[in-house]
Amino acid sequence: MEKFAPGQEGSDSQPTSDEQQSSLKGIKVIELGTLIAGPYAASLLGQFGAEVIKIESPGDGDPLRKWRKLHDGTSLWWYSQSRNKKSITLNLKSPEAQQIVRDLVRDADIVIENFRPGTLEGWGLGWDALSAINPNLIMVRVSGYGQDGPYAKRPGFAAIAESMGGLRNLVGFPDRPPVRVGISIGDTLASLYGVIGALLAMHHLKSNGGKGQFIDIALYEAVFGVMESMIPEYAEFGLVRERTGASLPGISPSSTYPCSDGLYVIIAGNADSIYKRLMNAMGRHDLAEDPRLARNDGRVQHNDMIDAAITEWTSAHELDYVLDILEKADVPSSRVFTAADIHEDPHYRARNMIEQHTLPDGQPIDLAAVVPKMSGTPGKTNWVGPELGQHTEEILSALGRSAEEILRLRNAGVI
Repeated sequence: MEKFAPGQEGSDSQPTSDEQQSSLKGIKVIELGTLIAGPYAASLLGQFGAEVIKIESPGDGDPLRKWRKLHDGTSLWWYSQSRNKKSITLNLKSPEAQQIVRDLVRDADIVIENFRPGTLEGWGLGWDALSAINPNLIMVRVSGYGQDGPYAKRPGFAAIAESMGGLRNLVGFPDRPPVRVGISIGDTLASLYGVIGALLAMHHLKSNGGKGQFIDIALYEAVFGVMESMIPEYAEFGLVRERTGASLPGISPSSTYPCSDGLYVIIAGNADSIYKRLMNAMGRHDLAEDPRLARNDGRVQHNDMIDAAITEWTSAHELDYVLDILEKADVPSSRVFTAADIHEDPHYRARNMIEQHTLPDGQPIDLAAVVPKMSGTPGKTNWVGPELGQHTEEILSALGRSAEEILRLRNAGVI
């Protein structure tokens, strides 16, 4: 894969054949927002060929630039999430900066923002104002609680959304407080829904002769949307699902089991035929042929017994032995992968899921590759996250601002 230094691949360079085949070539995205939910959605669009112009505040820019592990003062997470983006600095409280946003929106396809509801309206940059400039505009609006409702003006982050959406109550063990997944899953779920909404709106605009529209994404609703059968089970049976540790409730067997070397194995033996293969591989032919356990609804009633049998077997063997036996029996299983495991795994490497790029100082960096894989128009990393304001002059020049005007705006603190 050809590599590009930050900013090397831009509007002045000749596009490669790969870029000409990008799914979203010609789509212009304006990103107004910080941290994860809005910016990650824009990142996904940029990975498939959209031109993403990220608007950051002068001085510090997006706080993500300082989150987690830093290289030469900049977050490695920033370099990954902001790949393929162009950075322009604008002080959005300035009327002149607000006008620059309006000018950018005139020929934009998508605007993505994740401010608290009402913030953009206060700057004259809300949906009504921007759609009046560009009737075909699609606007993805991500917030903690949505654009309306009694909670709309509250501050919202992924941790709160995961709680309100029902996820936190299910994560952990029943005798301990709820825990969180080690990533901001509420944000990334909202990003994915935002991208889906933007693509649906683009299809409607192109294929159905529709108009532009805004997509209202609430973080808590993005979490709530993946909570499976939680609500119908409560409505029908009054069942309030609770924490079940490593087990998957209502599905048997599917859990995490200890091995003799102190490591753990994940086993998903929940399909009827897989369950029989698992029991036979363990030497428990009695459980394999027990008619009570032939179907999942029967196994669920005896899940503790089944888990005890599996634990007894795995506890007697080292992880590699268990994995070898289960692979030969065609039973879905896995070690608990760490970052080190992933980095060295032959399957990840065979599918090119880890790719190497270069930081501004020449330091190589490994990034996760683009998902999903597409046969005809694959996504691509053209450059890693840009320096703050790296493309300000390029973007303003394209809007017709002269060098003298750009210098004046910079001296006035507008950019």
